[in-house]
Amino acid sequence: MNNLVKRTFFGALFVAVLVISLLFYTPLFPAVAIIAIYFMMSEFYGISMGDSYMLARKLAILSAELLFAVMFAVCQYNVPAGWLCLSAFPFFAAMISVLFDRNREEQLHQFPYVFTGLLYIGIPSALLPLIVFRNGEFDGWLLLCFFIIIWISDTGAYCLGTLFGQKPGSKKLAPSISPKKSWWGVWSGLAFAMGAAVCLRALGKLELPLVHSLVFGAIVSAAGVCGDLFESVWKRYFHVKDSGNVIPGHGGMLDRFDSSLFAIPIGSAYLAIFNLM
Repeated sequence: MNNLVKRTFFGALFVAVLVISLLFYTPLFPAVAIIAIYFMMSEFYGISMGDSYMLARKLAILSAELLFAVMFAVCQYNVPAGWLCLSAFPFFAAMISVLFDRNREEQLHQFPYVFTGLLYIGIPSALLPLIVFRNGEFDGWLLLCFFIIIWISDTGAYCLGTLFGQKPGSKKLAPSISPKKSWWGVWSGLAFAMGAAVCLRALGKLELPLVHSLVFGAIVSAAGVCGDLFESVWKRYFHVKDSGNVIPGHGGMLDRFDSSLFAIPIGSAYLAIFNLM
């Protein structure tokens, strides 16, 4: 019961901070994003690299945070896009730091994880300002719609997947990666996500035609499942249960945003292709 109370309290606090930053207090959004980038990348590097290449990891995180900060400034303050090149300096400094690492010979096989963290977490996170700004004005509703669809999809998948997908004979999605995920959960999450997208459209918060709303919900749900499984691959390979413990009762920041790291870029690409953003 104590764990349930703790999980509920910090889960509600997490959602509240996210909603406030997107809808009510714009200056909070870049701060929340930069903190999230720091913890997600730190957790990923901790899982995959242990204590090796600490300087290179910090420089890679700085590169991702600079990329986000300048992108935000470009979108909000019309800062010249050329300033995005600032993020290249810590990136190349991270590579140069390898030359001076005393344990280079023993640890060099781990260094590519630095680039994996940037591609997996840093770059997708740095593109968030392109979603929250429309014609130079901050509008957090589209990004919040992403999160709402992901949360509702996860809830539907968990409830119906637990109810029907754990029975003997129920087919599992990827038993070698996540033994509890079932096809019942996948299809349930997909249906809940599509329903959530249609409801958000009806409320005027998701400005998409009906067909695109349904497809958008399905894409976000499917991509979210892939994002969740992708993180599970890493945790299973490195024998880690949670990416961290920054959110009591919920694990690490990466555990909370693993689905979003796939769902938001892929969903945004769909909207951009059809000129719906």
